[in-house]
Amino acid sequence: MYRGQSGQWSWLFHRITGMGVLLFLLVHIVDITLIGFVSGKVYDDALRVFSTGIVRLVSLALIAAVLYHAFNGVRIILVDFWPAAHKFQRQMFIGVLVLTIAGFIPMGFFVVAPIFGHCPTGPNGCQPFLI
Repeated sequence: MYRGQSGQWSWLFHRITGMGVLLFLLVHIVDITLIGFVSGKVYDDALRVFSTGIVRLVSLALIAAVLYHAFNGVRIILVDFWPAAHKFQRQMFIGVLVLTIAGFIPMGFFVVAPIFGHCPTGPNGCQPFLI
């Protein structure tokens, strides 16, 4: 069933995206901790770092990871609770990829647009891009 087929790739991507989301959560907890335990200036400096282009690109990877992990989680639930689901492994895997890409494109636009000087939420909604 696995041996290089969609089930194996789905399993591998699910583990990788899960670890990526976990890593983000650890970094996010440290970032939020800066508010309470360290001065506001340190937190403001951290926010400036998070608005750089590199971090925005990493945010794109996080968005893709969360979307894939969520949609694949639903696929796993279907496989676990629907006896005939194993017959549709490939179709469900393709569905997960299509849903991930369909959700990623609009979200990605909002993350990347400020790098190019465009603010999708209006002129007062975006932080300036810092190098």
